[in-house]
Amino acid sequence: MTDAELAAHLAECAGRILLEVRASGMFEGKALGKAGDETANQFLVHAIRAQRPDDGLLSEESKDTEERLSKERVWIVDPVDGTREYGEERSDWAVHVALAIDGKPEIGAVALPGLGKVLRTDQPGPLGAAAEKPRLVVSRTRPAAEAVAVAERIGGELVGMGSAGAKAMAVVRGEAEIYLHSGGQFEWDSCAPAAVAAAHGLHCSRIDGSPLIYNQRDTYMPDLLICRPEWAEKVLAEVKDLATG
Repeated sequence: MTDAELAAHLAECAGRILLEVRASGMFEGKALGKAGDETANQFLVHAIRAQRPDDGLLSEESKDTEERLSKERVWIVDPVDGTREYGEERSDWAVHVALAIDGKPEIGAVALPGLGKVLRTDQPGPLGAAAEKPRLVVSRTRPAAEAVAVAERIGGELVGMGSAGAKAMAVVRGEAEIYLHSGGQFEWDSCAPAAVAAAHGLHCSRIDGSPLIYNQRDTYMPDLLICRPEWAEKVLAEVKDLATG
């Protein structure tokens, strides 16, 4: 099984496990989110260590160690991206499984179990036609100030959505043109989405235009831009203007 096949298989299996935990009726709300996180994480961690024992591993739900810093290949996973949405029985949550190689998000899969879909780096599809009025996916509860401001400047429309993976995949799937985030994230929030988005031909960077670099000692990654390539230059310029203005 190739790395990409493994990533997709693990994301899909973890998604099925999460749906079963939710369908059990034994948990609700925050308790459901916690149970889902723990169960999916246990599966993913054990499976990756069994299938790729020499690789490093970083998971949101496991204690981090410095061992991964000496590895060229590091799996970066988020068992439930959008725990709140999962606990509320919404569909805008995801499972992230990525492989960063020398710090680059090379391989990955994002499962959207609520929609029955898995998007992956080894099976990219063509980008659909862009909307005339650009749609920017933002947090449904805390839209980033930069995204709101950029939307106003370019005549864009804000689309509220849950998890980071769901937002990024909305751009991949042609449901939005731009995902601009500046409210703080960690490596596991964006590694798999960035890998999948890049494989589909989208622009992926920090909001200052610098590359996304993973497997850092400090896993905090406060911002990112995932968008259709034709919007990248304009959005980056607007963000720079906002910062200097």
